[in-house]
Amino acid sequence: MPAKLNNGWRYNLTINQNDAGKKLLSTLSSLYTHSTLKTWRRRLEDGEILINKHSTNNNLVLKLGDVITWERPPWEEPGVPTNFKILFDDGDLFVINKPSGLPVTPGGGFLKHTLTELLNDQARKCKQQESPKPIHRLGRFTSGLILCARKKETREILSKMMRKCSSGKYHLEKKYLALALRNHSLEKDKILAIETPIAMEYHPLMNKVWNTYSHYSFRQKILRASSSVRLIERKKSLDLIEVTIKTGRPHQIRIHLASIGTPLKGDPLYGKYGKLSPFSTPGEGGYLLHAHKLKNLIINDKEYYFEADPPKILKPTNET
Repeated sequence: MPAKLNNGWRYNLTINQNDAGKKLLSTLSSLYTHSTLKTWRRRLEDGEILINKHSTNNNLVLKLGDVITWERPPWEEPGVPTNFKILFDDGDLFVINKPSGLPVTPGGGFLKHTLTELLNDQARKCKQQESPKPIHRLGRFTSGLILCARKKETREILSKMMRKCSSGKYHLEKKYLALALRNHSLEKDKILAIETPIAMEYHPLMNKVWNTYSHYSFRQKILRASSSVRLIERKKSLDLIEVTIKTGRPHQIRIHLASIGTPLKGDPLYGKYGKLSPFSTPGEGGYLLHAHKLKNLIINDKEYYFEADPPKILKPTNET
């Protein structure tokens, strides 16, 4: 799918007690730090901001219950790959192998160029009443298994199972393949457990990003995280590894591997031992990570196992 101009989008915000009594521009710039105060002022002057469906050019004091609308003009979305492979489809449960570079849901400058929208388009063309909707997310540049479902009831069951897996009530196994920098502490087929908590840390471009919990972290939200790493093969100065996650935290694998001095090869943000690049954001690519296997998925007393064939570079030498 080549780069293309979309039709713009309308974003709404309802003012709560915390923001009532504040000025419009200070509220927008503090809540949506992806844009500066100067940028929000320009949008206000250009008539892109509405309050209670009425256009305004004034930096008004906000009242409880006011609805702020930003009518974002059309923007060009980058081109994305669309060659996902269908692994399973029983009319409800829908499983695919997602290519690297394709976002799952809108965000980060993407609206129409997403897996969600591709599935909606496919359903419309086939005149299907329900399109498959993703149950979980993978980062844009992470390839591999994505679970979807057409029925709301199935999506609720799967979402609940994913959450309970994190608390240890199920034995759902999620395994990834990754190419990481060499770590001599890893031994062939021996498991290394990583239990480092994850928390928000300051970042000059994003204001806050997830990273290993440290004295630099914002302390209001600390997430327990659990991963295990197994060395599969040495590849020159790199390690081909399998990562099993018991929790599904934001950027968990990238953060945990970096925390032990083994960041993903080409990761632009997460460096050795939790060092962040001040010039990169989480949405940038360059790394190799693949959601490879999903075991012990149980729906209506039926057990499922799925495996997504990885890119050639993430296969052991004897399999390439």
